[in-house]
Amino acid sequence: MLFHVVPEPEWTAGPEAPYRPASLASEGFVHCSPDEDTALAIVDAHYRDVPGPLLLLLLDEALLTAEVRWEGSGDRRFPHVYGPLDRAAVVGVREIRRDAAGRVTGLAPRA
Repeated sequence: MLFHVVPEPEWTAGPEAPYRPASLASEGFVHCSPDEDTALAIVDAHYRDVPGPLLLLLLDEALLTAEVRWEGSGDRRFPHVYGPLDRAAVVGVREIRRDAAGRVTGLAPRA
């Protein structure tokens, strides 16, 4: 299982097409996390100022058609998806709950 954080408006725009975050064009891959705790730590470190709801996508790596490479430095490695995220590979979506300062307070099922 891979995890990807996305602002809700980006995820819900164009639901009939594979999801292509800005990093795919600018860096050549989609940033993912190896587990839920790491994904939430990334939200606390990099998404505090992002307005609106954030979602955590749960991705079945076996259902992705794009190549996944585990990259990083030292013993800290992250999954990078070298292509768009197939919506069929998304096996779950959770809403990331945050406090007024943007810090993660938990996860909730998405209705």
